[in-house]
Amino acid sequence: MIEEGSKSSKAMVEKRQLFMEMRAQNFDVIRLSTYRTACKLRFVQKRCNLHLVDVWNMIEAFRDNGLSTLDHNAEINVSRLETILSSIFYQLNKRLPTTHQINVEQSIGLLLNFIVATYDSEGHGKLTVFAMKAMLATMCGGKILDKIRYIFSQISDSNGVMVFAKFDQFLREVLKLPTAVFEGPSFGYTEHSVRTCFPQQKKILLNTFLDVLMADPPPQCLVWLPLMHRLANVENVFHPVECSYCRSESMMGFRYRCQQCHGYQLCQSCFWRGHASGPHSNQHQMKEHSSWKSPAKKLSHAISKSLGCMPIGEPPHPVFPEAAERPQDLVHTTNTLESPSRLDEEHRLIARYAARLAAEASNSTQCPPTDLSFNFDANKQQRQLIAELENKNREILQEIQRLRLEHEQASQPTPEKAQQNPTLLAELRLLRHRKDELERRMSALQESRRELMVQLEGLMRLLKQDEEQKQAVQTGGSPHSSPSHSASCTMPMPIRSTSAGSTPTHTPQDCLAGVGDDVLDAFSQGVPRNLRNDLLVAADSITNTMSSLVKELHSVDDGLEEEEENMRNGREKVSSLKHSGKRHSTPSF
Repeated sequence: MIEEGSKSSKAMVEKRQLFMEMRAQNFDVIRLSTYRTACKLRFVQKRCNLHLVDVWNMIEAFRDNGLSTLDHNAEINVSRLETILSSIFYQLNKRLPTTHQINVEQSIGLLLNFIVATYDSEGHGKLTVFAMKAMLATMCGGKILDKIRYIFSQISDSNGVMVFAKFDQFLREVLKLPTAVFEGPSFGYTEHSVRTCFPQQKKILLNTFLDVLMADPPPQCLVWLPLMHRLANVENVFHPVECSYCRSESMMGFRYRCQQCHGYQLCQSCFWRGHASGPHSNQHQMKEHSSWKSPAKKLSHAISKSLGCMPIGEPPHPVFPEAAERPQDLVHTTNTLESPSRLDEEHRLIARYAARLAAEASNSTQCPPTDLSFNFDANKQQRQLIAELENKNREILQEIQRLRLEHEQASQPTPEKAQQNPTLLAELRLLRHRKDELERRMSALQESRRELMVQLEGLMRLLKQDEEQKQAVQTGGSPHSSPSHSASCTMPMPIRSTSAGSTPTHTPQDCLAGVGDDVLDAFSQGVPRNLRNDLLVAADSITNTMSSLVKELHSVDDGLEEEEENMRNGREKVSSLKHSGKRHSTPSF
């Protein structure tokens, strides 16, 4: 019971977390309810990371979770809603770079609690499919034109005509969003909301629907929707203008210019809070600016407009064909094999649009007879271009389907792969064990080589001393050192710092540390050969040198018996050292 109570209290805290953070932003000081509502919903959008997901990603998530085939009035429980939100945010993290990853669990928790608080205030644990689609399509990022087109596809019939009952249902669901952020008195649903949007029209097609919802101003009940998108577009816009109230030297976001007071401009913070100074009054008409144009650009724009070099009024949206649009579920963009009729429909629309352009061109201008051939060639080129574009479109869609199938096949685990995994792991362990053995063997060989090099250095030093003794005898001088004294020198023996079973931590060059220059020179030419052969060659060279030394010693005057005895003792000592070096070197190989 204690654990259940702690879980319920934790869920209650998480449910209120988003609203507590929103209250901390102090949006209620904004004077106008339209800006206040748009700012609150924009905060919820960014806090839940919905601004990173556009409507096309939402449509794909709806299709992947099987919502495209469900009736709008079908109900889903909270657990399935959480699954849908998980797929949305995990797919988002796959698209984002590693440096901009989001906290998926936190985003799911915040958005899930907001949706439940908005659409399941009575605690039934269920909400309709249409309510979830309307909320996510409205609160996600992307272009408002794409959102409205998707909404129209959900509320129109097979003939492309809006169904007033479905539009009324859409208003019921979407106007719960202002109510959730405590702006229901200004933008709550009423029974006359539909007729306030379309007071006279009886047959609403797509272009008419776009004209009404994207007009300036839009319908009063949805005036916050385009403003929320404008807020997203101007968050980083910089205006190098001084605010006439707070005297800030620059502005970010919106800029408001009074239509009566010359040169009087306010930043968005001062305008939203109703600040005014001097002769300016809050009753004056203000013009909202979402960008900054230098005086030079304004002058060039005015000249171009006066000379007719640019259109005076541009349509708020492109004009779409009046043919009925199918519900936008992205099936035709991801599975061309299952919907060939959709491809044919696209081709027919392209051909119809090209024919419409050609007809408008022929009706608007009366070309002389000399231009008939030119027009015929131009139309022929247009038809060829259209055919090429159709083929290219078909190839691209087929390639998308092929890549998707390959990705799905590669991502699915097979029993063969699962059976091979233990074998691969065993082979990997054997390779690692073999690597460790080779490293230990290399360490032992390097230590042995260093010992032999030190011993050879001692032998070469004895040979040099004998050579000096011989030269001294031939010249009749007295040597500074005798062979017996030379033979009594002790050779340094290396001390192993690591055992044969330890991993080597030194390079091959380190194994010759402490060896004389003669030995280093002997082994530094080119790539080292086989160590055993090198040692044998060195031993043979020492033997030959000793033989020649003995012959020369026998040729010395017989009267120098004491010197001969010393030389004999030195020869025997060197011979014993040579055999001792061989005995020490043989076991390591």
